[in-house]
Amino acid sequence: MSTGGGVSTGGAASIVWVGDALVESHQAQVSVFDRAFTVGDGVFETLKVSQGHPFALTRHLTRLATSAQGLGLVAPDLDRVRQAVVETIAANADAHELGRLRVEYTAGVGGSGSERGGGAPLLTITCTPTSPWPASTPVITVPWPRNERSAIVGLKTTSYADNVVALARAHAAGAGEAVMANTVNMLCEGTGSNVFVVLGGEVVTPPLSSGCLPGITRALVIQWCGASERDLPMSALTEAQEVFLTSSTRDVQPVSAVDGRAVPNAPGPLTRSVQRIFAERSAQEMDP
Repeated sequence: MSTGGGVSTGGAASIVWVGDALVESHQAQVSVFDRAFTVGDGVFETLKVSQGHPFALTRHLTRLATSAQGLGLVAPDLDRVRQAVVETIAANADAHELGRLRVEYTAGVGGSGSERGGGAPLLTITCTPTSPWPASTPVITVPWPRNERSAIVGLKTTSYADNVVALARAHAAGAGEAVMANTVNMLCEGTGSNVFVVLGGEVVTPPLSSGCLPGITRALVIQWCGASERDLPMSALTEAQEVFLTSSTRDVQPVSAVDGRAVPNAPGPLTRSVQRIFAERSAQEMDP
C-alpha cells in the first residue's frame, strides 16, 4: 500500500539557489556552522509548482517573512526572494509539470550553541520534480503533543525533528500521516498537514489557537469553501463522517482510516465538493 506522496522523483535538483546565485547542485556549499544545520535556526516554505508556475507564492512569502520575524531574524527581501524563485524554477525544467519548491531562509553562520553570532542570513532554494499524492490515505494518532504555548508556535521553522519521528511512526504503521493533539488534548494538526473533519454536515478545522500551523491551503479552503474553525476534541476524528488533510503539495487529500478504523466516506460528498472547488479556483488563480 502506498502511503507517501509529494516527494521528489528525480533525485537532487540539478540547479539550486544558494546565497545570491544559481549553482549546479554538486557545487552548492553551505557552511557546517550555518545555524539551520547546528540548531535549526531558520524558516522555510514548501510550494507546489504546476506547469512551471509556483502556486500561492505571495501567501508563502508573507508567511516566510512572518516566521522570520517570529524567530527574530533579519527580515528577508521578499522581492529578491521572489526573483530567485522565478529563476530557480526556470532553471529546472524537469520540475515544471509538477514540482516541489523549497525556500529556506536561515540565520546564517554562527556559533554551535543557542546564542546567535550575528552572521548574514542565507537564502537557499531547490526545485525538484514530484509525484502526486495517493487519492486517499490512512492516518494514525501519536502520543506526542503540539505545544500551543511554544515560543515558535505558528512559525514554519527548520526545527522539524518532532515531525520526523511522528511521520516515521505513521509509515511504520502503514499510514501516510500522523495526527497530533495539543497539550490540552484538542485536535491540532498533522506533521505536514492541517486536518479537517465533517461533523453534522459542517466542514470544521481546529483554530490557530490550537497550535496548528497557519497552512496556506487551509486558509484557502476556509475562504473558498466556507469551512469553519472550532476547538475539537481528538474524538472528532472517529466521530466525523468525513476527514481530509490539506497541504501545499497534496491540496485536499481524503483520509480513509484513523488508527485502523475506516472512515465511512472516503471521499465523502463534502470532501469531494471541497476538492472540486479547490481544483477549479486554484487553476484559475495561481497566486490567490
